[in-house]
Amino acid sequence: MELIIYGTFLVLSLVAYAARQVANKGDEKKVSISNINFKSFQKSFFLVYFLALLGDWLQGPYVYKLYAFYGFKESEIAVLYVAGFASSVVFGTCTGPLADLWGRRKMAIAFSVIYTFCCLTKMSPNFWWLFIGRVFGGVATSMLFSTFESWYVYEHSERHGFPSEWIGITFSISTFWCGIIAILAGIISNVTAETLGYGPVAPFVVAILPVVVCGVVVLKTWEENYGNSKSGLCGSCLEGLRIIFRDEQILLLGTVQSLLESCMYIFVFLWTPVLDTGTTPLGMVFSCFMVCIMVGSALFSILSHRGYTEANILKNCLVLISASMAVCCYTARPDATSLDTVISFIAFLVLEVAIGMYFPAISYLRSQVIPESHRANVMNWFRVPMNVITCGALLCLHVDTISRDKRIVFAACLVLSLTGTFLCKRFIGIFQEDEESKLDIEVTEKQGLIEEPVKQSEIEEEVEQ
Repeated sequence: MELIIYGTFLVLSLVAYAARQVANKGDEKKVSISNINFKSFQKSFFLVYFLALLGDWLQGPYVYKLYAFYGFKESEIAVLYVAGFASSVVFGTCTGPLADLWGRRKMAIAFSVIYTFCCLTKMSPNFWWLFIGRVFGGVATSMLFSTFESWYVYEHSERHGFPSEWIGITFSISTFWCGIIAILAGIISNVTAETLGYGPVAPFVVAILPVVVCGVVVLKTWEENYGNSKSGLCGSCLEGLRIIFRDEQILLLGTVQSLLESCMYIFVFLWTPVLDTGTTPLGMVFSCFMVCIMVGSALFSILSHRGYTEANILKNCLVLISASMAVCCYTARPDATSLDTVISFIAFLVLEVAIGMYFPAISYLRSQVIPESHRANVMNWFRVPMNVITCGALLCLHVDTISRDKRIVFAACLVLSLTGTFLCKRFIGIFQEDEESKLDIEVTEKQGLIEEPVKQSEIEEEVEQ
């Protein structure tokens, strides 16, 4: 299995490099390399966002392993995972409107402080310290996946006035480079866990550095921006919920996101027990997953250049995830053979390619349908059903039958992804109608501007006569 993993990493790296080269040719056509202001702005965002993700991903491969290292049973580990997801539901929902009211720059700094505390709690083998760390980690994760994107979209559109089409390019590049950083994180976590003598605790200590630097860079370089600051915290939360239910586009997109990301986060818990044979290099497995995300990011750019819309790419992501879950419904059985484990590994790689295409697609679609004034708020409401579904799935692992046979959980993920595919088709129809109506309005307005001078000249001619 080790040889297969290392060989897969090499092959995937070559594929990712080739795919990125093809994608870059199209990107150069869409964005002028001479646009210095846009490139500079991108870099100011990437530096902060990549540092935050590096701190997050350094921990990724060894969270489950750390809890097992401390002697906790799978059911106890599931409770710790659930604590993080439940925290996102209870407290994380408030981080969006708080960022809109308080300021997204301040919220990014708060993320750095909270996540540093989370890393420190991992040094204790005490269950309740770890539990508290997971609770704060759930809040920090909500900040990471709403505040930073909200800050960028506002700066991109409002302060700098760049074209909205360039948002998709930024998030495609971001996803690709995030994959490279995640690969680096996987290798660093693997090396530190095996060589520093602290076992799976080491990656969490190392993760503190990039998180702290992230906060310092935000403090020194970012401008502050806000969302809707007229309503109070409670009123802003409820307004975000009303916005979702008033607009079918937003409701459908949020539901699709919740279903897809539920599968993704359930997978985050399951991949280690499914693939770990005792000697499996988990850091390298994680790196393989991240290379697949890079491949997916490049595929997103290639498909975009060839005329595929972001909404259709999102639907294709759900189809790939459904196929991956269908395979695991067979191979993740209790008496899995070595061949079954390898096939499960390949299915997981396909899922990660889909995730690589998903992130830039969903980021662009959210930027088009969610009002700027409540962006972070609405995005955090999207995470509520996802966290509830994920908590329910992980709590089911307390049932002995489900704990022994994880195919049941993968079957549930298959149902979620197929449902998401159906709803995505409905979203595509509504989104395309809305885009066409906007285009018609623009054409009408342009024709009005052209006709106005013509009418004016006709009036002047009549007066002269």
